[in-house]
Amino acid sequence: MKPDYKNWMPKGMIQGTLAGTAGCLGLAAVCGGTGLIKNKKARTAATGALLLSGAAAGGAALWMELMYRAFSYDGKRQMSRQIIEGIANYVTLPEGGVGLDVGCGSGALTIACAKRNPWARFVGVDRWGKEYASYNKALCEANAKAEGVSNTEFRQGNALKLEFADECFDAVTSNYVYHNIPSRDRQAILLETLRVLKKGGCFAIHDIMSEARYGDMAAFAEKLRRMGYEKVELIDTTNGMFMSPAEAKWMALSGSALLVGKK
Repeated sequence: MKPDYKNWMPKGMIQGTLAGTAGCLGLAAVCGGTGLIKNKKARTAATGALLLSGAAAGGAALWMELMYRAFSYDGKRQMSRQIIEGIANYVTLPEGGVGLDVGCGSGALTIACAKRNPWARFVGVDRWGKEYASYNKALCEANAKAEGVSNTEFRQGNALKLEFADECFDAVTSNYVYHNIPSRDRQAILLETLRVLKKGGCFAIHDIMSEARYGDMAAFAEKLRRMGYEKVELIDTTNGMFMSPAEAKWMALSGSALLVGKK
């Protein structure tokens, strides 16, 4: 039995875009090849607009397919696996410790951290909303079983308000989650995650931390240091660490960074 971590680019989205492409081109053929629109100028304009729409949708579908191949756990590039394992390498828990993975999705990062720390336990939380219908608690549990991991637990939760007491976890992690949450202050989401981290605990949070999404992250890192955090690093992951600069650009992942350290 193999784990099924899904793909960060849903196949259904690609199929839907391809269907839109076919629909636009089909309508263009009907519009241009029949007398459905009597006025010639209007018919030409409508046909042209449909062709342009079809071309745009086709381009989007191609981009999505390339993303799907790059992210696939079974493909040649396996960027998702590289990122997950790269983040997990920053996480070390004490004997009997407990870690938290926020926005666990299919459980990939939760399980990777648990495998790296078999003497500890890792909890994965996610809201598993309808926009990510293929991700759920049962999938996470099945993946943990497939990986032979028994030191994990999965539960529903909200990154904006974690239902945990202050300083109750020895590590906190997250990967490509917060940029998906509509918010004017994603630094506040980071602080909510770090709120549940024990003194001396470690953190590894990866996301598209561009200034447009997060504001000044260098200033935020300095803020954490002033708050007493022992170690804070902001690492660019688009310089060859997880992806090349060219990949980051065409995949719309520019600004990806890893916030790591110790409280």
